[in-house]
Amino acid sequence: MYATKKMAFNNARVILLVLLVVYGASFLGGEMKGVDAKICPQICYGASYMTCPSSGDRRLSPKCNCCVASTGCTLYNGDGTTICTAP
Repeated sequence: MYATKKMAFNNARVILLVLLVVYGASFLGGEMKGVDAKICPQICYGASYMTCPSSGDRRLSPKCNCCVASTGCTLYNGDGTTICTAP
């Protein structure tokens, strides 16, 4: 019998916690804004340089991969072949 009362008490605490989270989220919901997040792979291509539309043909220090580079930037190998272009 003691275990049943303890279980009921724990269930009530869980329900109360869930209700608090739901009400808190709905209360703050008007202030929440969407975030444009992207998941980038943890792969580094070892590019020699990159170019970006904002810098013209100037060779810039490369980012690790195109996911973390600015939109339109292109990563290159040392021989000038394209590795990727950031979307």
